[in-house]
Parts: sequence; structure tokens; C-alpha cells
Amino acid sequence: MFSNLLQLISRRSPPSYDLEFVREVRVTRRAPRSAKSKRLMLAGWILIALKCWLVVWAVGHYNVPVNPLWVTLPTVIFAGVCTLMYFLGE
Repeated sequence: MFSNLLQLISRRSPPSYDLEFVREVRVTRRAPRSAKSKRLMLAGWILIALKCWLVVWAVGHYNVPVNPLWVTLPTVIFAGVCTLMYFLGE
């Protein structure tokens, strides 16, 4: 840590800087998504839909003074963000 601080203060680069520097990275195509992970994602969405239905039913059946969207909406939003990150991200 102190050697890096001294190099920063003296504005000298380490002698092995050129050898350890990554010059180029090439990616020809994306790795294919596995069928198992897609099935797992589908199963997760089915469970989320089941949970949302159950919450709406329970709130209506037991007269709970809470809007069911307070429970279901964050679940759907976070699951949607995770799904988008999975399919659009690397």
C-alpha cells in the first residue's frame, strides 16, 4: 500500500506496468442461456403469480385493512428487474 502511495507521489509507474496491462479483450458472441435456468425463472414467476393471487384473496377474505398492492407490487418490481438483468445483462 505504501509503495503504491510513493509511486503516486513521485509520479513513477512501476517497471512491470506495461507487462501487466490488458491491451485488448474480444468477445465474439454471448454465451447461450441454459434451458435449466430459463425453467427456473419460469417457475419463479409462476410462484410469484401464485403468491400475488393468494395475498389478494387473503386480504379480501379476512378483511385486512391493507391494500394488497403494498405486498405484491414490490415483489413484481424486484422480480422484473432481476429478470431484465438476467436477459439483457451479461
